Amino acid sequence: MNRLRRFIMNGALMAVVTLLIRSVSMAFNVYISNRIGAVAMGLFSLISTVYGFGITFATSGINLATTRIVAEALGDTSESDEKGVPAQKRNEVRKILFRCVLYAVFFSGIATVVLFLFSSNIGIGILRDERTVLPLKVLSLTFVPISVSSVLGGYFSAVRHVYKNAVTQILGQGIRIFACIAFLSLWSAKDTESACLAVICGGALSELFSFLIGLVLYLKERKKAPLGSPTSSGRSITKKVLENALPLAFSAYMRSALITIEHILIPIGLEKSGSSRDVSLAAYGTVGSMVFPLVLFPAAISASFAGLLIPEVAESYAICDERRIKGIVSTVLETVLIFSIGCAGVIMSFSLKLGETVYPEATDAGKYILMIAPLIPVMYLDTAVDAMLKGMGEHVYSMVVNIIDALISVILVAILLPGMGIMGYIVTVYFTEILNGVLSITRLLMKSRVKTHVLLWIGRPLVCIVAATQLVNFLFGKVFSVNNVWVLIVVSSLLYVVFLILCRGIKVEKVIKSVKYILKS
Repeated sequence: MNRLRRFIMNGALMAVVTLLIRSVSMAFNVYISNRIGAVAMGLFSLISTVYGFGITFATSGINLATTRIVAEALGDTSESDEKGVPAQKRNEVRKILFRCVLYAVFFSGIATVVLFLFSSNIGIGILRDERTVLPLKVLSLTFVPISVSSVLGGYFSAVRHVYKNAVTQILGQGIRIFACIAFLSLWSAKDTESACLAVICGGALSELFSFLIGLVLYLKERKKAPLGSPTSSGRSITKKVLENALPLAFSAYMRSALITIEHILIPIGLEKSGSSRDVSLAAYGTVGSMVFPLVLFPAAISASFAGLLIPEVAESYAICDERRIKGIVSTVLETVLIFSIGCAGVIMSFSLKLGETVYPEATDAGKYILMIAPLIPVMYLDTAVDAMLKGMGEHVYSMVVNIIDALISVILVAILLPGMGIMGYIVTVYFTEILNGVLSITRLLMKSRVKTHVLLWIGRPLVCIVAATQLVNFLFGKVFSVNNVWVLIVVSSLLYVVFLILCRGIKVEKVIKSVKYILKS
């Protein structure tokens, strides 16, 4: 299959799967938000910040390290058989996995013991909420299965069995949904702590089942595979695991710790601004657990293709194909800007209706959606830019920028929130997202030497989306009187595409030619 065709078809497949998973996840998130309320969602978000750092420590870079080491051991992928691993290298791969699992169990075991024993200190002393203690104890029990699952996921990626990761994720998500609904019904969500605990127990159960599903898939594959002769000693494999995983782990620790500190400081800062504990948690939960998932939902499409850009850019960069790099970068920047500006315009125009429709119990959701929506182009573009920078070997630069971003976020949250309340957090998000975007995009343009076309890339889609949304607001607001937000969004999106075609932002003949090329046998 031609490389372009494979890239587009793989990207389309990933986009469909990601959209499906995100749609289910989003619908479930809406159900949970409306069922347990903004205060419980705020408490859940607060617990999740500590849990996120715990997962970072428990996995300690082992997923990517497993993928790298197994891929290196396999060597030429053309030698792989239908099971994904050449027969003569199976024993070595098993030795690698054994060392990776030991690494994972070691770090996840430490994380489990620390969080379980010190959950009271963390919950009462740091999070300043006694209701977080029991949920933290429950979550500590998931670190080992999550870490070992991370090893299995890295292995499946290395042997090109990515569909097994997809199966694990989809089944795990399904189990999470049914378990959460069952626990909420069983415990009747009598108070904030019970509601939060029900959701957390459902998530913990899904992590356990995801681990078991991944393990069964691996053991089934392993049972069919004949053993070969090992070519590396156990000591050399252990050294490889440490050399690959620890550098990733330390950088992840730093960024995750800063993000955790930032999110712990948010409700504290809101309380200092004069709000009560529950009001602070409600505002934090509305923005963090309701608004951002909704605003970032369409990014599933652009992010799916962004992940495939890394090997494409890396290959061209390795052979110094400057012309192809320029073509990739300019095409991606223009395409993502057209998509993200359209999303921003639609979400901004119907933000209040979206908030009322999706989160009827959260009265301020629409207002916060309107505030965050203008940042959509920067946030969506950042994912694609980071992928292309990694393809050019600039992953260290991206890591440094992300750490700077997180550090400034902590400082601004500590300074602004006590005086400005939730608006201080919005200002922080704006400042750090724009700073991150400027630093990353500037670096990409310098490395690729691409010339920007601001009028065509930004001006044209901006005019088109404003025209589309204003026309829809006029027609359906004053002429036909239609209030269904989904109808307004669909019609606005279609008009946006039509206006882009009329302005030559989308060239129909080029699209038709590409579709025919992809579908050609």
